[in-house]
Amino acid sequence: MGALPVFRWHLAPDGFATRRQLRAQGLRPGGQGVAATLERPRRRRGPLVAYLYRIDQAKPVRPMTPARWAALAKANRARRICPTCRRDAGYVIPPSLGMCTPCAFPEPSQAVRSA
Repeated sequence: MGALPVFRWHLAPDGFATRRQLRAQGLRPGGQGVAATLERPRRRRGPLVAYLYRIDQAKPVRPMTPARWAALAKANRARRICPTCRRDAGYVIPPSLGMCTPCAFPEPSQAVRSA
């Protein structure tokens, strides 16, 4: 099997799309392999590469079932639970901190002022 065709940025022919472009059209690759690559040259590093899929072989996106919605809600809820204090932070815990803001940056206790 030969190498994949390589197109320059913005010069891919009609009929090809990236995963994001397929998703915007309500499609998915559907098991097909990468049909071509798109390269955007950069000055100091290697080129940025995007994989292209054929639109005519793409399949419709599968609909969300109630079980999938429930699993997604459960996963998102788990991302809001602080592992340190076990409370719902009300926002997604940043991976850089690994805990809620009050646990990561505790307020110093009020020093007793002597007059």
